[in-house]
Amino acid sequence: MDIFDIAAILITASALFSYINHLYIKLPTTIGLMLIALLVSLLLLGAGKLGLGEIHTHAEQLLGAIDFNQTLMEGMLSFLLFAGALHINLANLARQKWIIGSLATLGILTSTFLIGGASYFILDWLGVGLPFIYCLLFGALISPTDPIAVLGILKTANAPKTLETKIAGESLFNDGMAVVVFLVLVGIAAGGEEISAGHVALLFLEEAVGGVVFGLLIGWLAYLMLKRVDNYQVEILITLALVMGGYSLASTIHVSGPIAVVVAGLLIGNHGRLLAMSEHSREHLDTFWELLDEILNAVLFVLIGLEVLVLNFTPPLLLAALALIPVVLGARLVSVSIPIHLLSLRRAFSPGVIKILTWGGLRGGVSVALALALPPGEPRETILAITYVVVIFSIVVQGLTIGGLVRHAGR
Repeated sequence: MDIFDIAAILITASALFSYINHLYIKLPTTIGLMLIALLVSLLLLGAGKLGLGEIHTHAEQLLGAIDFNQTLMEGMLSFLLFAGALHINLANLARQKWIIGSLATLGILTSTFLIGGASYFILDWLGVGLPFIYCLLFGALISPTDPIAVLGILKTANAPKTLETKIAGESLFNDGMAVVVFLVLVGIAAGGEEISAGHVALLFLEEAVGGVVFGLLIGWLAYLMLKRVDNYQVEILITLALVMGGYSLASTIHVSGPIAVVVAGLLIGNHGRLLAMSEHSREHLDTFWELLDEILNAVLFVLIGLEVLVLNFTPPLLLAALALIPVVLGARLVSVSIPIHLLSLRRAFSPGVIKILTWGGLRGGVSVALALALPPGEPRETILAITYVVVIFSIVVQGLTIGGLVRHAGR
């Protein structure tokens, strides 16, 4: 099956599921699409059990032809991050820089080790033992909040602007630290070269700091080009080249592509929009990126829902996953509480900020993609199944209730 056929099937499924959700189910689009796709997956699994294996086999072959990790991390992610960063106010982000920076660094490390340690004992107790290093890997890949899931849900949550900036800013920037921790732990798990503190620091400088510098450079070059033209077709092409070319080049020179795209998006979304574009161009640019964001989000969440077809679930794994959901939430609570309590000595926070940041820390496709990037073997299959259940819970349960929590906290 070639790439056009795969894209055609996914777009058609996304359109059909969107239609059903809009007319009958009326859930937030991303959640509704994922739930319908999940239901279809379960029906296909049931059809396979009832002897209608041909339909189930064709669906499995379709998903087997899609590399979820590559599709998201090397394809969709750059567009989704840029679209999200375009609409974040840089002045608001700067005012929240300390809390965002703390959550995206100290918070990731704290959560990784808390989840890793608790997972090791819980999984061993349940008879689903994993080596400690793989428990830490699970902690690393499940700790970062997913910018795709978070930004999609925040659109309908009506959160206060300062709170929305904290959640969105953290989710956009925590990728750098999460990737560094994940890469270091994968290196240890694979039994490669010895990992030293200097190696970790260098990797962080290359990935995170290098990504920021590279993002500023390509964003500034795109800004200069936008300033010299007043033609929305050309300007949209420049932003597309910025995202696709910039992300590809970042990967080639070994800096963080996601961070580079976020930084470039912030620059274009603030200085570029105000100083380099006419009102006419701004309207077309916003329309284009909002539409692209919606389409890719729809396809991504349909993919997440369908992914259950190619995962191996057993009763012990399901029990382990359910047991680790409160562990993941508890680690999130601790990793959020520490920096907020420390920073509250110098500034005030809005009521219920810890509860909202904890419950609003949704996990999504990025966690699934990182789990799929693990070396093949039994630990990978165990981590992948547990990750999937935690992600589904996060998107459905937390995603559907975060709006009510925000409204309740604002009273």
